[in-house]
Amino acid sequence: MTYSIVAYDAEDKTWGVAVASKFPAVGAVVPWARANAGAVATQSFANTSYGPRGLELMGDGLSASETLAKLLEEDPDRESRQVGLVDSRGGAATFTGKGCFRWAGGETGECFAIQGNILAGRKVVSALERKFRSTKGDLPTRLYSALLAGDRVGGDRRGRQSAAIYVVKPGGGYGGFGDRWFDYRVDDHEDPVVRLGELIELHHLYFEKSPESERLPLTGKPLEKVRGILKREGYLKKNRSLDQAFSEFMGNENFEERADPSARWIDKPVLEYLLKKFGI
Repeated sequence: MTYSIVAYDAEDKTWGVAVASKFPAVGAVVPWARANAGAVATQSFANTSYGPRGLELMGDGLSASETLAKLLEEDPDRESRQVGLVDSRGGAATFTGKGCFRWAGGETGECFAIQGNILAGRKVVSALERKFRSTKGDLPTRLYSALLAGDRVGGDRRGRQSAAIYVVKPGGGYGGFGDRWFDYRVDDHEDPVVRLGELIELHHLYFEKSPESERLPLTGKPLEKVRGILKREGYLKKNRSLDQAFSEFMGNENFEERADPSARWIDKPVLEYLLKKFGI
């Protein structure tokens, strides 16, 4: 009771899944991915063993099509399943069993597989495909844009409840450990795909860095506004320097990598976010 897109970006060496459903916590069931192995979306009376088993097979060198055949061969209830896969080289495969509730179906293309069941119609899959093909940017951006396009033309015909995105790349985890680059879930929300987009924006804000051209010197008006926040929030205390106050504030807000107190600069998108958050 779900629609998803599974894809690979050959330039960045990233694999991922974006999914939405009228079902709680879809991100705990459908998306699976492992760097240098591939990605899997398992749905429609989901057999969650398809995730780790599929990644194991593709990690051992099987293609997405070969892996799909193996998964289906091992599953006596395969006609109730729906699954999409991309392998380590971008090969894609999708399957919709005869027992899936209509509308149900899928499409594959270069480095992607799209599938859905109980949809508003084929137009949902078509919208995902068009948007994924036409969107520029990294894999999370393209996956999310496609998911939103499917949602806006009807998505799951029963309604909306949850959405998720899961993208991996070698060394993509926090601090360079592990491969989990994007892992965001909206488990229960009236407009989950839109909320998922907000979480993705927060990821960009907290975990990416602006180019040096977007670094704002803390002088003039930017400095006055930051000083105003620090004073109002109690950071500028007696016998404390501005640098000390600013450093503690940025640490508490988890933006220590988006500013330099000693060099007196801050990334412009972070300053804009903080001014909005603190009403300055």
